[in-house]
Amino acid sequence: MTADFQELRVKMVDGQVRTTDVTDADILSALLAIPREEFVPARLRALAYIDEDVQIAEGRPGRFLMRASPFAKLVQLAGVRAGDLVLDVGAGTGYSSAILARIAGFVVALESDAALAGEAGERLAALGCENVSVVEGPLAAGHAAQAPYDVILVEGAVDEVSPELISQLKDGGRLVAVVGEGNSGRATLWLKEDGLVSSRAAFNAAVPALDAFRREPAFEF
Repeated sequence: MTADFQELRVKMVDGQVRTTDVTDADILSALLAIPREEFVPARLRALAYIDEDVQIAEGRPGRFLMRASPFAKLVQLAGVRAGDLVLDVGAGTGYSSAILARIAGFVVALESDAALAGEAGERLAALGCENVSVVEGPLAAGHAAQAPYDVILVEGAVDEVSPELISQLKDGGRLVAVVGEGNSGRATLWLKEDGLVSSRAAFNAAVPALDAFRREPAFEF
């Protein structure tokens, strides 16, 4: 039986997203419009809408399409608005960038994995997402060439956010990431105001880690 992806999209939004206090109409509309199944390996299309992270890089562990609920809550926390320039860090196959592109003015999709970056470019082009540019490079370094950004969204858990990313925020800009792994993960918002950056933890979130942001273990005698 062929899956009715439109119906699954509605069930995802109603059952996974609205129930976790995501109320932003633009986010909900984008989630209903973008075909999530197009951004996972073909053999996993039927699993695209389950309430779990879905692996997107076969043979390369640690790269996932984030569950809809924490992803939507992070976008809502970032307060993405029309006209914003957004840096999507760890864009994977491009799903997150496609969602952001329906809300923001322009999205820079940063991906360190060449194969994933290539897939993202193809899938975003096929959907007509003209306000997204896919760039390849180290995630923790950000993409200074198009900085400063109104919003920086990190697509995975981190031990710490790199100073390079924070330095690429525009005044008035927001950076959102989950700090810590598993049940200890906390969605955190950084704000840059008058040149000063402050942060606050917003809610618990368990999302897959991005290896690029792992803290180097300290040497001990």
